[in-house]
Amino acid sequence: MTQMQPTSGTDVPLFSIVVPTYKVQAFLRDCLDSVLEQSFRDYELLVVNDCSPDGCGEIIDEYAKADSRVVAMHLEQNVGLGKARNAGMARAKGKYLLFLDSDDTMLPGSLQAIARRIEETNDPDLVVFDYSRTHWDGRITPNSRADVLTKAASKGAFPLRDEPELLNLLQVAWNKAYRRDFLDQWGFQYPSGYYEDTPWTYPVMIAAETIAVIDRVCVYYRQRRQGSILHSTSRKHFDVFDQYDLVFAFLADNPQFDEWRGVLYERMVNHFRVVDVSPGRLPDDSRAEFRERWAAAEAQHRPAGHPAAPKTKGQMIPAKHRDKARKTVRSLKRKKSVPAKLKKKLRKRLLQAYYRTQRMLPIHQDVAVFAAYWNGSYSCNPAAIHEKMKELAPGMKAVWILKNDSTSRPPKGVPTVHPGSLGFWKAMARGKYFVNNVNFPPSVVKRPGQVHLQTHHGTPLKRMGVDLAEYPVGRGGMNLVRLMDRVDRWDYSLTSNSFSTAAWDRAYPSYYEALEYGYPRNDQLVNATAADVAAAREKLGIAEGAKVILYTPTHRDYHDSAKQMLDLERFTETLGSDFTVLVRAHYFYDQSLLASGSSGSARLVDVSSHPSVEELYLAADCLLTDYSSVMFDYANLDRPVVIYANDWEVYRTTRGTYFDVTVDSPGLTVRTEAELLEVFTSGRWNSPESDEARAAFRRTFCEFDDGRAAERVVRKVFLGQDEVPPVLPIGERPVAPRPAQPSAAKITPPRDRETV
Repeated sequence: MTQMQPTSGTDVPLFSIVVPTYKVQAFLRDCLDSVLEQSFRDYELLVVNDCSPDGCGEIIDEYAKADSRVVAMHLEQNVGLGKARNAGMARAKGKYLLFLDSDDTMLPGSLQAIARRIEETNDPDLVVFDYSRTHWDGRITPNSRADVLTKAASKGAFPLRDEPELLNLLQVAWNKAYRRDFLDQWGFQYPSGYYEDTPWTYPVMIAAETIAVIDRVCVYYRQRRQGSILHSTSRKHFDVFDQYDLVFAFLADNPQFDEWRGVLYERMVNHFRVVDVSPGRLPDDSRAEFRERWAAAEAQHRPAGHPAAPKTKGQMIPAKHRDKARKTVRSLKRKKSVPAKLKKKLRKRLLQAYYRTQRMLPIHQDVAVFAAYWNGSYSCNPAAIHEKMKELAPGMKAVWILKNDSTSRPPKGVPTVHPGSLGFWKAMARGKYFVNNVNFPPSVVKRPGQVHLQTHHGTPLKRMGVDLAEYPVGRGGMNLVRLMDRVDRWDYSLTSNSFSTAAWDRAYPSYYEALEYGYPRNDQLVNATAADVAAAREKLGIAEGAKVILYTPTHRDYHDSAKQMLDLERFTETLGSDFTVLVRAHYFYDQSLLASGSSGSARLVDVSSHPSVEELYLAADCLLTDYSSVMFDYANLDRPVVIYANDWEVYRTTRGTYFDVTVDSPGLTVRTEAELLEVFTSGRWNSPESDEARAAFRRTFCEFDDGRAAERVVRKVFLGQDEVPPVLPIGERPVAPRPAQPSAAKITPPRDRETV
């Protein structure tokens, strides 16, 4: 977000930009930033919160506080897009009015280009500009009717009759700048309901005496993967008839525009046809009624002597997905492989047949299938949920998917299956619940009645999912289409803060329900006692009174393997005997971060294979990391964090990030080894400066981690309880005592753990 910048100083800005918002917290910052970063600054930005149930209101207030050009408007009840735009219009002071949808963005230089065109064409009633569609997979597609704008842009200002093809452009509000006194003269207002742009766009275009055109793309029109509400199944699509009644009522009130009746009649019929044949818009039981209304509207609005529209014929709707079985059939027709490959292929076909057979059998309603970190360990959120499930839902049976070389195993007696085995495919076919912190294989078919919970394994600083479309280094070989096929299996997505809720909404656009419950793995940190802290340090053999630094660097996509970003031997030696440094490599690597040939020492210990990272957190006095998500979990302990960001610019350029951790840091941030050594040798690592940064960080990123996350998940997902324990405010939560001074730590009395 940009900081406050002055406008031109006039009481009446050139532009008033109205942005209605509703359930777009994942994209709202991009939208507002795209306006506030414009080089042209003579405008006001009116952001209308249409009683949005997510974090839009807080975001709007944050921007209004930081920049005087932003006007925050909060409606008392949800009124819909049209009336929200009207509310913004009523407050607007600018000479020209623009609308921008809150998930779209304005391209750099757009306001300057529009202002220049206004000046060149002597303040026209309308300025029409171009747009492109941006897609979830990174594609950008141009406006299919851009040729209309290119043709008209060579002229000055003109009436619609000189360029009638402008009526064939998409009926939207946000591809135009409207002179305010022109709108006031005609009293134009938005109606309610679906297709509200129709009775606004046509009358405005027809009434304008002067229209100027820019054949420049000024807006990126975001195509949500889930589609807009206009592609949802609802009887609200019948609103299209009321909206065209308003269009023709405008013509009836203004007979000087009768010349447009025939054109608008044809546009109306075409619009009805689109609604009728578009998959998923009309409920199946209402199609006959829709066509009856269609016929009545045609009879009512067809101009005398105008030919009737041709009847709609049956439409073939293309399939959404290819039949994956065809690929298998084609592959079997290829040249025979060597015997070893034939054996492997035969085994695969037998397993597929077994899996298909198992899917025909009943689902086991009491079976939950768990996995974590690509089947590598019994850990993280899935393990914490499993432990709580045993307590609150003892009738449930767990099955864990684990490789033979897993770093940690479930308690004795819990069944495990190897990935790809018969047991694995039986579990995937007949289990009821599926819990994972990554995705299950693409070959898994979700049956009706099965429930998938995606727990994730960290708060995202780095870009994830489809947000990697523009970061090829970070994306690597990831197939975004196949990724989203797997995401479509999710029923629930677990988050530990509202920041993550918005990030997952962007990164994994699908139809799951967000569970803002906190991360179950962090319950152990919030509920830890002094005895737990002492036990963790004893298990690691840490001397009493030693100051422990846990160093946990993250993976670099621009490196092929683990690389030392810090001279750990020198670092530990310089700190002296008071400090012990625990080093934990990212789980992508199977090697130590210690220098080659080094065995470490009593004060420099490789803990990469330690089974519980939570125990390492409890044992540490300070976390030293770079861009790893461990910082978000560790912050629950309210202990010092130091960020070593020596390659920040390279990292954010190659991977992409959701915020600047060097600005919104959980503690002190340094760029060089010399600065890092100074922070620890001077004692600044544990200072009021560090405490202040951490407090703000905790309020944002430890939002839902109150020690009862696992309980909420089990009650909601496995027990079907909609009423779950409310999240305890951060100031009322227990904080585990620090290792060095347990007596001085904040101790909170145990809470009542009665069920709800």
